[in-house]
Amino acid sequence: MSFDQIAWLPLCGGLTAVGLVLSFLAFRRRGAGAGLRAAAWSLIPVAAYLTGALPALWTMGTAAVGFVTGLVFSPKVWAGVAVAGLAALLFLVSGVLRGRTLGESRTRRRAKQDPAAQPSAGPSPTLPSVTAPTQPNRPPLPKRQPTTAAAPDDGLGDIEEILKRRGIS
Repeated sequence: MSFDQIAWLPLCGGLTAVGLVLSFLAFRRRGAGAGLRAAAWSLIPVAAYLTGALPALWTMGTAAVGFVTGLVFSPKVWAGVAVAGLAALLFLVSGVLRGRTLGESRTRRRAKQDPAAQPSAGPSPTLPSVTAPTQPNRPPLPKRQPTTAAAPDDGLGDIEEILKRRGIS
């Protein structure tokens, strides 16, 4: 059905009349604010007809509906969406691989420049070691005896052990 085949004045007038009746009911039930808001919405169809905005609205509506139906029902479009998704996935994977490659080339470059910085079993000499601050003249903590009853394993045993080694309790 084309734009010219529809009788727009009776349609817009009917929508406005029904809307004004409903706005009167809203005015009586929910107050003046609700009634006036409903009346404002009710007047929009007649205003669109009188200003000549209906052909533009019709064109926008048919274009939007055509785009959505073409997108949803077209295998060609879905193939394009799949290819775009694959391209995005490849882009992300290449970024991860590139980051790894750049990191490896930096360590190789450092090794060539400084032969003493060869990898060893100990900590890397190029990285500063993080140590706990020294405590001035503190006596060593007495070692605790293990309890005979096994405590329930709540996953915090490893954390407590690390804190004890660092002198934090």
